[in-house]
Amino acid sequence: MPRPYQPSLLRLLHGATALLVPLAWLTGLLVYSRYDGRFGRLPFTLAGEWIDIHGTVGVLLWPLALLFALYALTAGRLRLRQPANALALVALVMAVGSGKLMDEDWLRDGQFHHLVYSVHLLAWLLIALAVTLHVVAVLQRGGLPLARSMASVQLRPGDLPGNWFDQIRRSFKVRS
Repeated sequence: MPRPYQPSLLRLLHGATALLVPLAWLTGLLVYSRYDGRFGRLPFTLAGEWIDIHGTVGVLLWPLALLFALYALTAGRLRLRQPANALALVALVMAVGSGKLMDEDWLRDGQFHHLVYSVHLLAWLLIALAVTLHVVAVLQRGGLPLARSMASVQLRPGDLPGNWFDQIRRSFKVRS
């Protein structure tokens, strides 16, 4: 059985997202626990301006999520047929989009009634569910070899950064 291979652009976007999403999720948990906590708080507090750190991670995630969504809707559209992949992308877009619409002072001022904040909390829960389902689905479909293929640094001919634009362009010509 051949080893699974993932396109390098997918691996780059997926890997960077996989680093930032858990960081955003964890900093969001600290922010929620400190400012809101209506459904429970962490049994500890960490000093620091976690709301600013969370916002910074969100600012870094914003362009990355946009690029990842564009990739997923073009060259990666066949992968979106997997429900776990589609849910993960929807949750990411929902989290980043609602985060961009929020005012960080809402939480500092105790204003938890804004619809966009509720959407952001829902996205935070969906991210946790989506990432869990995504990892389980990858392991069910291809096991550790498929999971490892996402972390591989090997490149095949025609999959160098200079080829990425052509890969995306070709994806518009091939309809399935």
